[in-house]
Amino acid sequence: MTIISKQPLTLLAFGAGLMALGACASYAPTAVPESDLQGTALSRNEVGVTKRAEFLEIALPAETSELSDTDRNRIRSFVRAYTLTGHGSLVLSLPQTSNNAQLAVTAIAEARAIAWESGVEYDEISGEVHGAADSAPQPMILAYQAYDAIAPECASKASIDFSDIASNNTLPTLGCSVRTNLAAMIADPADLLGSREIGPADNARRDVILDKFRLGESTASVRSDDESGAVSQAVD
Repeated sequence: MTIISKQPLTLLAFGAGLMALGACASYAPTAVPESDLQGTALSRNEVGVTKRAEFLEIALPAETSELSDTDRNRIRSFVRAYTLTGHGSLVLSLPQTSNNAQLAVTAIAEARAIAWESGVEYDEISGEVHGAADSAPQPMILAYQAYDAIAPECASKASIDFSDIASNNTLPTLGCSVRTNLAAMIADPADLLGSREIGPADNARRDVILDKFRLGESTASVRSDDESGAVSQAVD
């Protein structure tokens, strides 16, 4: 009877394992970049946020006694923009040096009234004074802080060889277009900073929907004929 030592069998198996590992290594993908191990493709293409100041100057001519309709409309448009994307206080700044001191006081009061009519509370309005060191006449100034979204810098897709499948590593362009679109579409970039408070829930509406759900009724809103999305048959 032939006796086979266990040691040669063990060495044989070990050698076969090394050969298999060597074969795998020859076809291994390229090393994964360190950046791919940190976060996701979207987190590596963050949308930036910058703060800026919006200004509106209203001239105060010496020969007039009240604001023109054009200036009133400019103030309304400016205040409307503040209610949509403004942050902090709406600043109404009175010039210390003016060709028409009476108009300056009247203009500030009228601008405050326009802001109130547009839904801006009085405690959201900040009164300031400017132009103390200037000898030249100064305009009335309205101002507020706003934010801009800054899209990431995406590498040109023309520089990427999409036919190169030597590895499964993510391409440098992955996720960048998504973030660029987000920067262009977001209504108020300050939301990216998490600064907006969440409003209270509509508990009454929630209870109505839950009651309908428990009764097996439709929870969809009822539409009138005027609100119907059906295609008109008038041309048939």
